[in-house]
Amino acid sequence: MASKLDQLREMTTVVADTGDIEAVRALKPVDCTTNPTLVLKAIGSDAFSDAIDEALHWGAAQGGTGEKVVNAVADRLAVSVGSALAAIVPGRVSTEVDADLSFDVEASVNRGRRIIADYEERGVGRERILIKLASTWEGIRAAEILQKEGIDCNLTLIFNKTQAIACAEAGVFLISPFVGRIMDWHAKSTGKTYTAETDPGVHSVRAIYDYYKSNGIKTVVMGASFRNTGEIEALAGCDRLTISPALLKELAEDQGTLERKLSPETAQKVEPIKLDEKSFRWAMNDDAMATEKLAEGIRSFAKDLESLRTLVRERLENTKTAQAAQ
Repeated sequence: MASKLDQLREMTTVVADTGDIEAVRALKPVDCTTNPTLVLKAIGSDAFSDAIDEALHWGAAQGGTGEKVVNAVADRLAVSVGSALAAIVPGRVSTEVDADLSFDVEASVNRGRRIIADYEERGVGRERILIKLASTWEGIRAAEILQKEGIDCNLTLIFNKTQAIACAEAGVFLISPFVGRIMDWHAKSTGKTYTAETDPGVHSVRAIYDYYKSNGIKTVVMGASFRNTGEIEALAGCDRLTISPALLKELAEDQGTLERKLSPETAQKVEPIKLDEKSFRWAMNDDAMATEKLAEGIRSFAKDLESLRTLVRERLENTKTAQAAQ
């Protein structure tokens, strides 16, 4: 019998939530998604030693203030990791806009444009890249602008259907509603232990899927942030699922039968909702879980981004010192 991973691939596009080149080669996902946490892990491996050296020497040769160069090198490393992944997977690679720009529309748009330009300089076309933005009101507005310029976006950190509806109205290519982090919040808040079928994160993604499919919305739903394979199996049939290598391996080793849970034909009918900024912000304010997890996610990505920049700052100084001594 085919493994559960092979069965899942028959009904869902499988995406690898990793920057690990060897894991991607072994597990053969269609797409890859990255964030500062994954970039940090990736550049700590031997596979990216040449990319690190190239980015540091490039940075050392640049003019401008120290922090601008540090940020530019960190950006270059993210694109280096993404380019390496794009050479392996047949589909798309998501690359994240800096988390500290999550409430700045103009800066997010400019950063998204620059990411695409950096990829195109390396021969990776924009049709292979998704610009990843946090699903704040400002992030969604930035995505709306980028989409009109032919730059497809992945809106992440989605914890509430209101965010998903706003993304659809903005014409976003893909959204990443989270599962495990929603379950984490509810488990801590209630003290309950959830099964896959009672998991509030699973219910959230199913509700978004039903809303999109019953209203003919083309935006891709890509479930993310899984704590176990049960959550993944409960969303079998979702457009895409982005899964860690450890959980992909579990699915690959499981020879059981996988039942399809989601399909456009069986989506429950949901009446469409029109949103404006006021109603968006009120819905988020009214949902303590979504408000807390969105803020927490942005802080976490920003922390890892600063760790990446600190690593770059230290190595850049060493590179400049070595060059001066020659």
